[in-house]
Amino acid sequence: MAQAPYGIRLLVGVAVTAIEETRKLPQTIVMYPMTFASTIAQLVMKVQQDLAGFAIKGDAALEMVFPPKEEKPDWATFDEDDEPEPETPTANGERATEGRFALYSVTDPPGRTAGARAATGAKKTAEEPAKPAAEPPAIAGELDYDSLTLAQLRARIQSLTVADLRALLAYEESAKARAPFQTLLANRITRATAK
Repeated sequence: MAQAPYGIRLLVGVAVTAIEETRKLPQTIVMYPMTFASTIAQLVMKVQQDLAGFAIKGDAALEMVFPPKEEKPDWATFDEDDEPEPETPTANGERATEGRFALYSVTDPPGRTAGARAATGAKKTAEEPAKPAAEPPAIAGELDYDSLTLAQLRARIQSLTVADLRALLAYEESAKARAPFQTLLANRITRATAK
């Protein structure tokens, strides 16, 4: 069979394509808004990425010419500025129990009494007299109270009587005066007596 001239084949091909696209038109018209929106969003993101890349390159170039200064703005405040230094080991390997980690302390270092705490300014002012170390009650010996952390005491406190709780609270107030321990004991006494 002889082949039709190129121009006629081209015109027939365009006509067939136009007919096919006309048949697809109802389905593609529905998709045009989404296609258009996604194309615009893609272009906007590409422009933003290009601008950010230019800004990063500009920052790098300017830092080579003008090194950044290490300064803290007057208006900037950080949590670390308000908090005391974290606890660090002392020279003899004992843990310091002051600061934000005092809740997790096990015991005071040897020789550290209420008077020594007052000298460091941890709990008392210079005008208050130092309290003598109190004798631990029997329940403190049974629980090994002096070595308990706050979490360990919280776990064991449920099984104690009100009298034991009051004895532990009095011991805590006279010996170590750790506020979290005092609060825990006082709250448990309140709950136990309310029942």
